[in-house]
Amino acid sequence: MSQGKDTMGKSLSEKVVGEHLVEGRMEPGEHIGLRIDHTLTQDSTGTLVYLEFEAMGVPRVKTKLSLSFVDHNMLQNDFRNADDHRYLQGVAAKYGIVFSRPGNGICHQLYLERFARPAYTLLGSDSHTSTAGGMGMIAMGAGGLDVAVAMAGEPFYLEMPSIMGVKLAGALSSFVSAKDVILEVLRRLSVRGGVNKILEYFGAGVRTLSVPERGTIANMGTETGATTSVFPSDEVTRAFLKGQGREDQWMELRADEGVKYSEILEVNLKEIEPLIALPHSPDNVKTVSEVEGTPVDQVCIGSCTNSSLRDLKMVAALLKDKKINNNVSLTISPGSRQVLENLTASGELVYLMRAGARILENACGPCIGIGQAPPTDGVSLRTFNRNFLGRSGTQSAKVYLVSPETAVASALYGEITDPRKLGKYPEIGLSEKFVINDSMFIFPTEKAHVTEIVRGPNIKPLPSFEPIPDRLKGEVLLKLGDNVSTDDILPGGSEILSLRSNIPEISKHTFRYVDPSFADRALKKGGGFIVGGENYGQGSSREHAALAAKYLGVKAIIAKSFARIHLANLINFGIVPLTFANKQDHAAIAQGDVLELCTKGLKRKLCVKNTTKNVEVPVELGLSDREKGVITVGGKLVAIKAKRVKKNR
Repeated sequence: MSQGKDTMGKSLSEKVVGEHLVEGRMEPGEHIGLRIDHTLTQDSTGTLVYLEFEAMGVPRVKTKLSLSFVDHNMLQNDFRNADDHRYLQGVAAKYGIVFSRPGNGICHQLYLERFARPAYTLLGSDSHTSTAGGMGMIAMGAGGLDVAVAMAGEPFYLEMPSIMGVKLAGALSSFVSAKDVILEVLRRLSVRGGVNKILEYFGAGVRTLSVPERGTIANMGTETGATTSVFPSDEVTRAFLKGQGREDQWMELRADEGVKYSEILEVNLKEIEPLIALPHSPDNVKTVSEVEGTPVDQVCIGSCTNSSLRDLKMVAALLKDKKINNNVSLTISPGSRQVLENLTASGELVYLMRAGARILENACGPCIGIGQAPPTDGVSLRTFNRNFLGRSGTQSAKVYLVSPETAVASALYGEITDPRKLGKYPEIGLSEKFVINDSMFIFPTEKAHVTEIVRGPNIKPLPSFEPIPDRLKGEVLLKLGDNVSTDDILPGGSEILSLRSNIPEISKHTFRYVDPSFADRALKKGGGFIVGGENYGQGSSREHAALAAKYLGVKAIIAKSFARIHLANLINFGIVPLTFANKQDHAAIAQGDVLELCTKGLKRKLCVKNTTKNVEVPVELGLSDREKGVITVGGKLVAIKAKRVKKNR
């Protein structure tokens, strides 16, 4: 990794951010406010987003475009998911939101196909919203309340990231794909190396990658902790938009010559070989050849990372006239109806079926732990973006992350296999025009025609929270190490996600697999503190991980560092996020210790008193005055309501 050269040119990111800047200075570390053009939600986070939006009293969304996708909780084992989907459709019709019906596809794949456009900003209540960076957008995941606020026309606030240039040279070799590129980036950066950075791709290698391939790389850049990832908008982008019947939305967008990046990561595409992320972290990367021969029980192809038409045409070509191993279960989840229709029209869907693949619904499915849990102690290869412990639905499973090419090779051989053993690399070729059918989108009318939104019995009102007191006192309820994910804090899966619109019920599952007694203990003790390590709250954007903790009485979290989205969610719901001034002090606090914190004034440098050990621990609150104000009044929703009341006087 080398330092960027000192010149005056602008990066692509600075151009888009600059056009949307409404508050602050565009300097790394400064707190800025951005105007948001588009928003998206998905159903596992969306119900809460729209409950929050309704609470603001805004009659109609104020963005250029807002979209509501149903792609996560597709199993309808009882009334709860069906009720939530009906609620989401009613909200969309009333407030001017495009509604994507269940079965239409995965939000990020659909958005890239039908709505993404260069030089726009996108904010989504899903951490992989960054996928649209493959189209030259500044596209960021955020907590649901931040998305609701953006729909109400308010700026999105964040710390201005530094811009890391990722220079791509050369071209990919046969059987090496975009998934291997981002695994290489993860291998070199780790799951913390992108925090408070935008990964901006440039160089001659960029033009060798299609828009779906760029989307794969931008999608999984989230796993580095990056704010977002972005590619130029060039003739490749133009060709993709033309195929989607949207060429009029294209514009060229690239960095200036000699732009100054905070640092540059150089990647020679020609030198990359097939890679694999071992359990249980996306940055635990090795070459496929290093672990070749490991028996495989299950292979899952799909997710918002690898479910594009490009990916599944490659899978179909590699499976043509072959049969998967008798000991392997292979599932394929197309990313959208468009992908499925195009595979059907070309006859390639038959190749998948005859090879023994199980074709699942166009949805997230196994990626979020809904269906296809591996067998006990099973080895599952997945073309997904996360392999956290237990996320698959089986706590003892070993989940590996791979490219579609490696997935196919391993499904055929029944063991982890280097795809270069498959022989001749197929030429797939994408047609110049896609089969397009937007009938599964419900577009809003100019005037809302819904007067009453139907709410099922599982949809509960949002809890209300009081302003924080001048002094916080409580027990350390839980002490944790590094890289605690939102899956650790509040797991996914069909059982828990069906409760997403019911905070009292979903909160009972907080830290379910880390410490099953946590929720009961927190309530009985009247709340308290949590102590964490580096990168606390990595992973999903689910704000439930903060809101459930708040409901249980968590007053503050002291960590070595926080993941960006979870930090914002803690602020939004009035949990004080503190970092150790001296990271070694993490060892000085034990679970069960009683802590006290004076919150009057909320200065940057504070001291937590450990009354059990009679010592003081210096901590820091690195927030803006605006963020401190949000915490003080009891959260962002309270602050926004107060702002609207003041404006309407």
